[in-house]
Amino acid sequence: MDPILTLIGALMLVISIMLSPLSSRLGMPVLLIFLVVGMMMGEDGPGGLLFEDFELAFLIANLALGVILLDGGMRTRAETFRVGLRPALMLASLGVFLTAGGAGLVAWWVFDLHWLTALLIGAIISSTDAAAVFSLLQGRGLHLNERVSATLEIESGSNDPMAIFLTLMLVTMIEAGGASEGWMAALIMLVKQFGIGGAMGVAGGFIVVEMANRIRLTPSLYPLLVVAAGIMVFSGTNALGGSGFLAIYLTGVVIGNRPVRMMPMILQVHDGLAWLAQLCLFLMLGLLVTPSDLLPLAGGALILAFALIFVIRPVMVMATLWPFGFNRRELGFISWVGLRGAVPIVLALFPIIADIPQAQLIFHVAFFIVLVSLLVQGTTMAPLARKLRLEVPAGEGPYRRLPLDIAAAGDHELMLFPLKGDVWETPKPLGQLRLPDNTAIAGVFRQRVCLQPSPDMEVSAGDVLAMFATPAALPELSKALSARHAPRYLAERAFFGDFVLNGDALLGDVEQVYGIEFDELPPELSLAECFARRTKGHPVVGDKVKLGPVTLVARATEADRVTKVGLKMDSQ
Repeated sequence: MDPILTLIGALMLVISIMLSPLSSRLGMPVLLIFLVVGMMMGEDGPGGLLFEDFELAFLIANLALGVILLDGGMRTRAETFRVGLRPALMLASLGVFLTAGGAGLVAWWVFDLHWLTALLIGAIISSTDAAAVFSLLQGRGLHLNERVSATLEIESGSNDPMAIFLTLMLVTMIEAGGASEGWMAALIMLVKQFGIGGAMGVAGGFIVVEMANRIRLTPSLYPLLVVAAGIMVFSGTNALGGSGFLAIYLTGVVIGNRPVRMMPMILQVHDGLAWLAQLCLFLMLGLLVTPSDLLPLAGGALILAFALIFVIRPVMVMATLWPFGFNRRELGFISWVGLRGAVPIVLALFPIIADIPQAQLIFHVAFFIVLVSLLVQGTTMAPLARKLRLEVPAGEGPYRRLPLDIAAAGDHELMLFPLKGDVWETPKPLGQLRLPDNTAIAGVFRQRVCLQPSPDMEVSAGDVLAMFATPAALPELSKALSARHAPRYLAERAFFGDFVLNGDALLGDVEQVYGIEFDELPPELSLAECFARRTKGHPVVGDKVKLGPVTLVARATEADRVTKVGLKMDSQ
């Protein structure tokens, strides 16, 4: 192996990592930085590297996407499926089909292509990208309401099979000269993609969980076992004709929602693996493209990109999500966050490998659209979410989670919470902290000294609390010890109001206690039933119901029922 090549590869990684802080300063997606670094090191840039091994790039890209989807799946909570599964599946199936058709029509008009080639471009750019969505949702400090975040995450993790199916079908038809005899074979391929991918993913997830829990290993080997087994499920599913992308995402979902030994360590290591996969993926894709080849088609590709962002995606979202109880702000945000990333570029490698006519044009159009999507949608996603008030109050997670891995401790972990921010400038006695049940303070670290806790000990900014707690207590614990600097409108009282009511409280009782009249609804209706009516049975934290002079805000939910309600007067 040429040491110069390994030196350049390592240098690209170092440069990309060192430039990543620019993402938050400039408001651009960090994935765009990785892509630009790859382009700068490529044929037209200062690096001058010529990389044209598309088959190697295809292999590396598939493995990298598999690792990213596995990590994303493990961070997807099963509870979110109650509100996000059905709308996400509509976006991932019918939505992808409609997007491909609309984008194909625009490509046919803009580039004057054969209708099959135009539809192929539409199919390639039809799916949103899990790497981009997971990276931006998890890396921007956004805590969106559950209905929106669940829909976007599940959509991005499950819409690849339909895009792959459409791409392979159209490549096959172009190779056959437009023959239409293969429709039945195409339908069978679609069923295999979803059916085998889904079955293998769920089964593989349960097998990996059993392996991790039954075999005693050195702690550092558990993350490697999970990623190796995940890639095995991915590759085996592809070999059987199913969707490896769907399979490895579902494998991650099953692993992340089952009790697994050393799970915090697994997640911590996989976070690094996912970042490495994204780095390598976008750097390599940047090397593949020649920027000078993008200029001749920039005008047409820009029209297609803007049509996709401003017309096709919004129309598709409105057409598929209207039955599911989304409000206008939620629909607007989901319409905007149709992020294109690595997947369209990877799918654009299919025509090149198949050596069909105008394959290079297809690849460069897909690449240009990804650039525009990351630049336009990626940079505006966080400001738009805040402008549309789709964030909900949330605490910040612990700085470190350490599994105890002792039978007597059950699933308790040692969690470290640094105390910082304005709320901790005034010292507070430990005995006055509102901590969840089944938790205990293990110690207080102050200026590199470990102090034994006592109820009258005062803690303040700069201290670090070591807590014994279970993962189930983490949301409540994070809120109690949060170091997050939330905007004023996300403060607990400003967001939920001054009064907290039970979800089973009746409107008639609320009228009597607070002297309010709700003429439009019967008094025997409970607050929880009010939310069920307005949200079509799937309420989430942050949902609001305006009744006369007050606004009810869902403060806590269990399954599909609001259990705690905040009451805000109109003057708040």
